[in-house]
Amino acid sequence: MKQESRTTMASIIAGLVAAVTLSMFSTSALAQPGQGRGAFNLDPRAEERTYHFADTDKDLPYCVFASSKIDASKPAPLIISLHGYGIGPQIMCNSTAIDLAEEGGYILAAPMGYSTSGWYGIPSADRRSGGRGGASDQPANLAELSEKDVMNVLKMMRREFNVDEKRIYLSGHSMGAAGTMYLGSKHADIWAAIAPIDGGAKFGRPDILKPLKNAGVAVLIVQGDKDEVVSVEEARTLAAAMKDMGIEHKYVEMPGISHGPSMTAGQKYVFEFFGMHSK
Repeated sequence: MKQESRTTMASIIAGLVAAVTLSMFSTSALAQPGQGRGAFNLDPRAEERTYHFADTDKDLPYCVFASSKIDASKPAPLIISLHGYGIGPQIMCNSTAIDLAEEGGYILAAPMGYSTSGWYGIPSADRRSGGRGGASDQPANLAELSEKDVMNVLKMMRREFNVDEKRIYLSGHSMGAAGTMYLGSKHADIWAAIAPIDGGAKFGRPDILKPLKNAGVAVLIVQGDKDEVVSVEEARTLAAAMKDMGIEHKYVEMPGISHGPSMTAGQKYVFEFFGMHSK
């Protein structure tokens, strides 16, 4: 009986340890072999900032990085990068993104989207359920505030830097990928290209795709084929819908990559694609 009790207690402890470990990370922040947690942290070269959001009298965080290759007298390309559900904007200013932005001469900015579960203006019917990080005390007009925060940060970047209006891009991971499709379509006149990573499949509808086509916005779809949150079949369906619609696009499927690691694994494709497109 004592041995059985010890075995049972060991199982309980092991289960508790596993539960605590999982609670420390959202699904989209789990790393795979060879990709430690440092890959998802704010790079020290990026700047954490806040600005006053007058609508709700709150200070909202965002992060920004400007490449040392930028010449203030010349227009520079800008990327707006949207984070996933339950995670702050700092994750989008990770070392992989900063390395690529530095090399390519980009301005990179990541807004909060008002909260970690703001959904960037997406109607509730089009959201994917699940995930961690959503607060229960969010304002009723959270979607509206989330979208406005993104557009505010874009406006601030245009005011602060000499932004190349022909090279403004939008990308995001998971919830941010859905936001990329939604805001990419709604404000299609702004973007030279957009790039959703592991998400956005619900927006393969004609009402979303047609504005992208009409504005000539090129689209890169990046998807890990081992994604446990967003099925690879969804991404393939989205790519097929774009092909049928005649939208300029590229589909990159990353073998062996699951949901979290796709964020950084896909960024090299994003920067490469953006470097090939302007208005």
